[in-house]
Amino acid sequence: MRERRRASPAVENSKGRDIMPPIITEHRIEINPAVMLGKPVICGTRIPVELVLRKLAEGATEADLLDAYPRLTAADIRAVLAYAADSLAHEIILLQAA
Repeated sequence: MRERRRASPAVENSKGRDIMPPIITEHRIEINPAVMLGKPVICGTRIPVELVLRKLAEGATEADLLDAYPRLTAADIRAVLAYAADSLAHEIILLQAA
């Protein structure tokens, strides 16, 4: 997974403390502690990656999502799928001996 930090100053939380600046992944997915509690979202929106994945898993089509979320693009949906695949590819699974 390619990650890069946005060249912006740290974000202040509600207590006035500096926290980690936003991270942009795949150029369309953002992880920002100040947005949706740091859940991965589509850049510039509050649409969580998880929401798009769940809707697709429930049978929604790309057209359904684009109609329901006007700020979403087809490229955003592909980025969500790529992000999910990258997350699973880097997952560590611990197996217990039988």
